[in-house]
Amino acid sequence: MTEILIPQPLTASAFAPFGDVIEADPASMRLINGGTTERFHALAAPDVVGEGARVIINIFRGQPRAFPYRIDMMERHPLGSQSFSPLSCRPFLVAVSADEAGRPGRPQVFLARGDQGVNYGRNVWHHPLMAVGGVCDFLIVDRDGPGNNLEEFFFDQPFTILQPEAVRD
Repeated sequence: MTEILIPQPLTASAFAPFGDVIEADPASMRLINGGTTERFHALAAPDVVGEGARVIINIFRGQPRAFPYRIDMMERHPLGSQSFSPLSCRPFLVAVSADEAGRPGRPQVFLARGDQGVNYGRNVWHHPLMAVGGVCDFLIVDRDGPGNNLEEFFFDQPFTILQPEAVRD
């Protein structure tokens, strides 16, 4: 029997142990370009380590997950942070785990709105991209360069996410 995970709303305070929520926070807004543009400043800071490492920008196109969805693995990137910001204004799911002696603990699941992104801190356990409700493009900022920047862990007993009410057709 798998344990059911209930997605919670994505908030900066709830997600803080795992990284940053990327959203247009009025507290970070500055007017630029002669007052014609609102700049939401310094929402997250990419973090990469290692000789020859560099920060890169990608677009990932996520296919929607089918529900109920089973989480049977988590991954982390020890050499760099990784951010996901939806370009298609669609909600998506974020699953993260605290580190428990080098392995992920029980996942926590958040439902991100289509106007929110996340920046996973370096070495934070998370599930790969989970688009919901339709195909979604994401702007990804992460690390490129030498070194092994991917660690995966497979759970003996998977966890299950039921389809969130907010994304039911």
